[in-house]
Amino acid sequence: MDNSKIKKILNSVKKGDLAVESALDTLKHLPYEDIGFAMIDHHRTLRQGIPEVIFAKGKTQKDVRAIAGAMLKTGGRLLITKATADVYKGVSSVCRKQKKKAKFYEKSGVITVAEAGKKAGKVAILCAGTSDIPVAEEALATLSFLGSKAELVSDVGVAGLHRLKQAGQTLKSARAVIVVAGMEGALPSVIGGMCDKPVIAVPTSTGYGTSLGGLTALFAMLNSCVPGIAVMNIDNGFGAAALAHKINMQTVNR
Repeated sequence: MDNSKIKKILNSVKKGDLAVESALDTLKHLPYEDIGFAMIDHHRTLRQGIPEVIFAKGKTQKDVRAIAGAMLKTGGRLLITKATADVYKGVSSVCRKQKKKAKFYEKSGVITVAEAGKKAGKVAILCAGTSDIPVAEEALATLSFLGSKAELVSDVGVAGLHRLKQAGQTLKSARAVIVVAGMEGALPSVIGGMCDKPVIAVPTSTGYGTSLGGLTALFAMLNSCVPGIAVMNIDNGFGAAALAHKINMQTVNR
């Protein structure tokens, strides 16, 4: 539940269109709701500007459906990461009961319900190789859900730096830049040395043996000599998008 919904409830009470008891019933699960196996943080948008997100990996489909149903009932919106097609089918059935429609980003496993209609500012997402696209798509889907405009430029890794020319205008107009790369993880340093925007680096688990599941890229990004680069965990496109969105909104709301 966000500020606009609470204001709407309070205004309805003020006008006499909504009974106090009904308003209390709507707000009774703030700040959280205990559904037995999970404590759903309905208050998070008010505190952090970003709602609680369901990390589907490791959860049963039954648990995901239960959490999704409770979150939709109170907040009307939903973001799920690391989901499978089967999870999407289950969540879709929950959505239909509440007259909602879920959207599935197949490559990244992101599910969204009620993405923000109005997008503001701009975040650029640069993806080193096509094998890194699932992580980049997770960032793109998250930004779209939260309400930040985002543009993805893919396959511009360091093996062909001349391809970065097409990203020039995108970088210039962005308020934050997410750079997704596996292998040796060099692209964030290149981008950081080319632009004056905050750069958020995301190492991916893409690569051959000595990439060590993304550790090589992670260490390279952490050891970059370019100032102004923040580094996320391996394959964490969601975390990068959350940070980029907050940076973007700070600029938009000035």
